[in-house]
Amino acid sequence: MPAASTGASTTVAASSRSLPSLPVVDSRMAPGGPGYRRMSFALFLAGVATFALLYSTQALLPLISGEFGVAASDASWTVSAATGALALFVLPMSALSERFGRRAVMTGSLAVAATVGLLVPFAPSLGALIALRAVQGAALAGLPASATAYLAEEVRPKALITAIGLFVAGNSVGGMSGRVITGWVAQEWGWRAAVAVIGVVAVGCAVAFRLLLPAPRHFRTGSLRPGVLVRTVRTHLSNPLLRRLYAIGALFMTVFGGVYTVIGYRLTDAPFSLPQGVVGSVFLVYLVGTVSASTAGKLVARLGRRGALYLAGGTTTAGLLLSLSDSLGLVLLGLVLITAGFFAGHAVASSAVSHTAKEGRAQASALYQSAYYIGSSAGSTLGAVAFHAGGWSGTVAVGLLAVLGVVTITVMGSRAARVPAAA
Repeated sequence: MPAASTGASTTVAASSRSLPSLPVVDSRMAPGGPGYRRMSFALFLAGVATFALLYSTQALLPLISGEFGVAASDASWTVSAATGALALFVLPMSALSERFGRRAVMTGSLAVAATVGLLVPFAPSLGALIALRAVQGAALAGLPASATAYLAEEVRPKALITAIGLFVAGNSVGGMSGRVITGWVAQEWGWRAAVAVIGVVAVGCAVAFRLLLPAPRHFRTGSLRPGVLVRTVRTHLSNPLLRRLYAIGALFMTVFGGVYTVIGYRLTDAPFSLPQGVVGSVFLVYLVGTVSASTAGKLVARLGRRGALYLAGGTTTAGLLLSLSDSLGLVLLGLVLITAGFFAGHAVASSAVSHTAKEGRAQASALYQSAYYIGSSAGSTLGAVAFHAGGWSGTVAVGLLAVLGVVTITVMGSRAARVPAAA
């Protein structure tokens, strides 16, 4: 009996060893696979709502200045307060997403921000308007970092840049449609009616987002302990590559925030003197950003990450210089190039963050988003102050300095990559 038993065991073991190992199936989403289109459209709508709400007052600043009797630098705080609050709250909100899930935090963020959007039209003073915008920005903080972390967990690596590019493309569509809609509505019924329309659109996007977004399958609950969060943040900030990507995101957004906060004042003044509805339509150039963001993956595949960043920086610089012209056609061409360069650079940098961070992706993305929106707040404020002091050329000078910073940091990264110890 023992001998027979041993022989059977040996036979089974040998048979098991002879069986070929089964390939590991990656259950994450990929283009053409189940759930990918729903996920892409849901996050596209989330991106639309985020930028439409976040920058809902930007194209309306001349009207807000007129109603409250304030300068551009004061009215610009209706933009800076929202983006600044988002930058401040994005890291804590990312920690909540580690504990309660990406989808839950994103849904709650959109719901609160859209609700506040319905209250903004009733602000009785500039101070109240700024306060409501700050609350709106804080609520939206739960969306950007959670979205990129969701994608990093649920989408296959080869499709990640494309998926994030579609989310960023939603940002561009939201920014464009929000400004175009508010421009024409405000021309007929005033800025309060315009921001009310954006609030209603955001509510619709929030509902559709929750219905469409697939439930996460690869999320693992993290810790809310402050010590764990601090260690994760310290780890990310000690990574030279991540630090460079954070700085690049902030500097690109400094250019973009400054240009689009002030452009309405320039186009409504001489020599252009355009009506508010036409000024709002100028933001149709955001469509260029939709294309450049969604094709960022192909750009990186052809030129590499640093090559794509150089191209984005060069395109933005060309646009800034063209915008100095007194020809409306050249100014619009400049805006097209600025927009294309910004969205391409942002998509490349943000996807590189998600690819680089292997642990604590939500915090890595949150730090990027925080730097990005600090850049937006700085750009809005500095661009408006520079415009007040030196006109449009002052705003362009701020943008050119920021692009110079992008190029310098990218060159530093290229040099560091050549040193084996840094790699």
